[in-house]
Amino acid sequence: MRRKPRIPPAPLPQRDGVDPVRVRLPPEGTWPTVRDHLVERLAAGPGVIDAMLRGGEIVGADGTPVAPDAPYEPGAFVWFHRDLPPEATVPFALDVVHRDEHIVVVDKPHFLATMPRGGHVAQTALARLRVRLGIPTLSAAHRLDRLTAGLLLFTVRPEERGAYQTLFRDRLVHKEYEAVAPYDPHVPLPRTVRSHIEKERGRIAAYEVEGAEPNSESHVELIEHRGALGRYRLTPRTGRTHQLRVHMNALGLPILGDPVYPVVTGPAAPDDFRRPLQLLARVLEFTDPVTGARHRFVSGRTLGAWSAYDDWNQQPHGSRAAPAQ
Repeated sequence: MRRKPRIPPAPLPQRDGVDPVRVRLPPEGTWPTVRDHLVERLAAGPGVIDAMLRGGEIVGADGTPVAPDAPYEPGAFVWFHRDLPPEATVPFALDVVHRDEHIVVVDKPHFLATMPRGGHVAQTALARLRVRLGIPTLSAAHRLDRLTAGLLLFTVRPEERGAYQTLFRDRLVHKEYEAVAPYDPHVPLPRTVRSHIEKERGRIAAYEVEGAEPNSESHVELIEHRGALGRYRLTPRTGRTHQLRVHMNALGLPILGDPVYPVVTGPAAPDDFRRPLQLLARVLEFTDPVTGARHRFVSGRTLGAWSAYDDWNQQPHGSRAAPAQ
């Protein structure tokens, strides 16, 4: 069995709560210089890598800038900070509901991504918290979709992160979600939905594979209804991408404000924060694997389509919703 290479600690500090990019040079390669490999691998545009090397912005494991003509060193690591993409500021509070020496639990707003990915880097819960709390080692133990609001668990100590991630992997965390969706008296509830969900890279929507062995399970309950709208409690037993959204749509009850299910709509402007997806991670409950304490956290947020439908239902963003009657 080939052992994984030991990764040295990053020689560069975080910038705006974002880690530097780490690149490992392949063990096999015929590039004469580090520069030649980075130009081919990163496709950063004409002259970008050369300018970064001249400016000392790419460094080795000891923090020393890589020279423009540095010879290729198989298996070595280099680091650099990428230019952050322009991002619209998400104008909603990220509330800390619990903090101790091991974990931080927050109540995330809609439209804020959990961690850096794609065009969302500094405007993420992780980057914001690292800067705000002064904890550069903070890491996410799990993830919520950018459009979903609610409870998120972060770990403080890198050596303990695996223990908390294992809770989610082994389904030892009790999670409850709340959603607002159309009410249909002909849909029998409560019920458990099981299906096989696939999510392909580069494809926006996940989809169900008919006849395949189920890999997802959600329990759906109607809490109350008001005219054409219902408020639902959703309890996932598994954690497939978009699982609750897919299952609610399969029931004919697509969650309000969903820009993907049942139909993928055109992308909204980056600063369009109207009609958020009406899905909230309401409850997070688990036994702490480090301290043994029993934790139960409850989100203090409300779903706008239920509390104030007319305010929520501004100019369309995402899918259309049936008005409350």
